Amino acid sequence: MSEPDDKLNEYIYRRDFNKTPEPVDEESSLDWASNRPIFVIQKHDASRLHYDFRIEVDGVLKSWAVPKGPSVNPSNKRLAMPTEDHPLEYADFEGTIPKGEYGGGTVLIWDRGSYQVINQESEESGSISTQLENGHATIWLKGQKLRGGYALIRTGKSEKARWLLIKMNDEEACSERNPTVTEPNSVKTGQSLEGIRET
Repeated sequence: MSEPDDKLNEYIYRRDFNKTPEPVDEESSLDWASNRPIFVIQKHDASRLHYDFRIEVDGVLKSWAVPKGPSVNPSNKRLAMPTEDHPLEYADFEGTIPKGEYGGGTVLIWDRGSYQVINQESEESGSISTQLENGHATIWLKGQKLRGGYALIRTGKSEKARWLLIKMNDEEACSERNPTVTEPNSVKTGQSLEGIRET
């Protein structure tokens, strides 16, 4: 098994791929991405509506569940709870996970694009992997809805560790814009959660 495959053990263990349409061992072109690495934010109407924030790191999508969704206002500190790594092809996934399956509910691609690491002094010390290990990562998103700098900051330790997702105070920050409310639909298909649920 390759290293990315090892990282996906938990993802695979939690799912019955005879029942869920979620991807595994599939090729994905990611031709929508102008550059790499990629990020994707999926709006997920599970037991509770939340947003899954995912960034490409070492061949997989590192993932956090953000209950209130990302903000473009630097005053808002969004709780981001780490979840299992997902395969890169998950960045193209939209659909409904059957009730009773892990993460059951409807998923839409709320935003996606590429990102760059900020404060990358050197390839070693400033890599996204190292920043995440150290509990403080800064990235610049180039999405369709979100742009600019975001910080991921770890709070707590071990199993109690949580993260905060915070918009950095730059030219893309805006205290008056609330894209989770004003731009609710998919950037892939333009559909709403209800539309995807009904297809």
